[in-house]
Parts: sequence; C-alpha cells; structure tokens
Amino acid sequence: MKTVALVPIKLHSQRLPHKSILPLAGHPLCWHLLNTLTQVKEIDEVYVYCSDEEITKYIPQGVKFLKREKWLDGDEVKGFDIYGSFISEVDADIYVLAHVTSPFTKKSSIETALRHVQNGDNDSAFSAEKIQTFAWYDGKPINYDLNDVPRTQDMKPIWVETSAFFIFKKEIFTLHHRRIGYKPYIQEVAGIEALDIDEQKDYDLAVEYAKINNA
Repeated sequence: MKTVALVPIKLHSQRLPHKSILPLAGHPLCWHLLNTLTQVKEIDEVYVYCSDEEITKYIPQGVKFLKREKWLDGDEVKGFDIYGSFISEVDADIYVLAHVTSPFTKKSSIETALRHVQNGDNDSAFSAEKIQTFAWYDGKPINYDLNDVPRTQDMKPIWVETSAFFIFKKEIFTLHHRRIGYKPYIQEVAGIEALDIDEQKDYDLAVEYAKINNA
C-alpha cells in the first residue's frame, strides 16, 4: 500500500509575503513540516508541489520536487484543483495532504492518524482542535441550550479543522471528490501544535515560541 505526502506551496502569498520561506528557528518555515514528514516511516514519498523551482533551496533532503503549472497559483484557484492535478501525476493508495503553515505538527500525530487509515479502520483522517466552550453561529448557540446552560466540562466538544494535514484513500478523492471521507478519524491537536500561520501575528507567535522553547 503506497502512501505519498503532498505538500502544496505557493511562494508568493498575499496576507504574509513569502510566508513559506520566512525564517523560523534556523530554517525556512516550510522546512519544519517537510522534515517531520520525512521522519514518518509509513510515508513512502514526500513531495513539494510548487510552480517555482526556487523552493528546492529551502526544503530538506529526502523531499522530492514536482513542478506544477503556474495557473494553479491563481488567487481564485481552489485547493481541490491543486490536489486533483497532483493525484493525476503521482499515483498512490493513500495521500497525506499537509501544509507548511503548521510547523509544530508532531510526528506522532501524523503517525497515529495515518495508522487508522492504513489499517482500514477509517477511510480518512484529519487534524482538529477540540473546543469545549459556548459557541454561536448565525445568531444562535450551536452546542448548548440558553434555557439550560451546562458546565463547560459537561458540554459536547466542537472539533475545528486545522490545516496541518488531511489523510485520505485515493478513491475518496477520485470517486467522491472529498478530502474527508465517510468514516474519518479525528486527530486532536492542541496548543502550539494547532497553530496555523496565516498572518503576521501568527508568525510572530511562532518565532517567540521557538525562541523560548528552543524549538
């Protein structure tokens, strides 16, 4: 059963320019997640999927570069277009879609989630943060009754997807056009592991954390 990691990267991001190659703890941001993926023995190949060969200057050894078409960098292009393009070029039984904006993702988290898919218990897996507090959507509470307010520890948790990784069997995408299947395993991530770097404040937090913890 072949397992391939897909890491899409666009060098020229809008909200945080050159986000993927900004320095973090002595390496480019993209290096950290890629390095973690190369340490997962159950992953056969790790690919960076980018339109610019310059990215090869910033990735660790053991990571393969696959050049994607430039139009896939467009601001209106959906992630599913990128994933579909990659899958049409690189065949595998299971794909690990991961994003370098989550540099503190733990090897053990990926391994645990991947194991659930590889052994057939689940058709997919994804990283998520557990939120157990009062939550609202569209002007209404979504996880408690205003007439019977529970203790937070008694509430049913809400799971919020992080962008760290999505793991899925090939047919989940090719047949059903999804990255989360019908029987997913939710891999909990918390604290700094759940950080997704989108804006300057996220990057600043990552840098401070790395300094304090010598990460």
